[in-house]
Amino acid sequence: MRIARIAVPAALAAATLTGCSTTPHPAIASGSPSAEAEVTVLTHDSFAVPDAVVAQFEKDTGITVTFVAPGDAGSLTNKLILTKDAPLGDVAYGVDNTFASRAIAEGVFADYTSAAPAAKDAQRYAVEGSHVLTAVDYSDVCLNYDVGYFADHHLAVPQTFDDLLKPEYKGLLSVTNPATSSPGLAFLLATIAAKGDAWRDYWAGLVANDVRVTASWSDTYYTDFSAPNYGGDYPLVLSYASSPPSEVIDGEPTTAALLDTCFRQVEYVGVLAGAKHPAAAQRVVDWMLSDAFQASVPENMYVYPVSGSVQVPAEWAAYAPLTQSPWTVDPAAIDANREQWIREWTQVVQP
Repeated sequence: MRIARIAVPAALAAATLTGCSTTPHPAIASGSPSAEAEVTVLTHDSFAVPDAVVAQFEKDTGITVTFVAPGDAGSLTNKLILTKDAPLGDVAYGVDNTFASRAIAEGVFADYTSAAPAAKDAQRYAVEGSHVLTAVDYSDVCLNYDVGYFADHHLAVPQTFDDLLKPEYKGLLSVTNPATSSPGLAFLLATIAAKGDAWRDYWAGLVANDVRVTASWSDTYYTDFSAPNYGGDYPLVLSYASSPPSEVIDGEPTTAALLDTCFRQVEYVGVLAGAKHPAAAQRVVDWMLSDAFQASVPENMYVYPVSGSVQVPAEWAAYAPLTQSPWTVDPAAIDANREQWIREWTQVVQP
């Protein structure tokens, strides 16, 4: 997110975007425009949408949209829960399938079922038994590697989780904390799916091999990654299968994803319970399923749109293939064990 959590300029990630349209649209003019014409959307800090797409929505609806990013998707979920009795906005985008059950159980969101055409496509990723979240995009959380580093060091690229425990990869891997980062939690779940009850021993092995843990995806990707665009010290980092297209330089890929390490991540949008402007908030949910918004998703948040009518960039076929067999964990198991798994991970990795 995302993602997406993929290469979005830092200035945009922290920015608050506000359109210039102030004329109420006829669809809301019959009600109370002053109460319904402004919507605050809380997002994770890698949210990105073109100004022109926002401006067109504001022009078409008379709704002014302000985006506020309190942190990574994990931080966003925590913030939504802590402020649920006095929500900080009207809509939240970026809670993913690793945190969705927690937000739903805490009563963060209000029921809403969109009638937008792409809602049928989004239904494939719906949270079973709930009607509060609408899927917007999806991707695979995977380890990415610096192609040049491994070529320059005449080192074989690791392919599996077990490979990462080998001494030749000691001190080369940077991942994110599952307590504060949705990609971090997704990666933890991938290792649980792959290793079963032995997942704690596996993480102890990563610790012994000097795995680095950061607080957020942006720290791992933008700061730690040794890829040419960033110049950090770690040639193996946690990111997305859809990240490599943004790292193509002069027609040549500089990074790639390890598709045997992927966890399928879905990002949702929902109307916040207690929103000041619920009707306008629902319009924002519909907008995120519109062709204009969905078409902007791949090149701005580097994730796949849920809409089946939107084409992803042609180079994604070469540089951003999705894995054919992502690691998965039953949502009910995530809901029942998430906090315990995170506590146990912390005891092993950050005692």
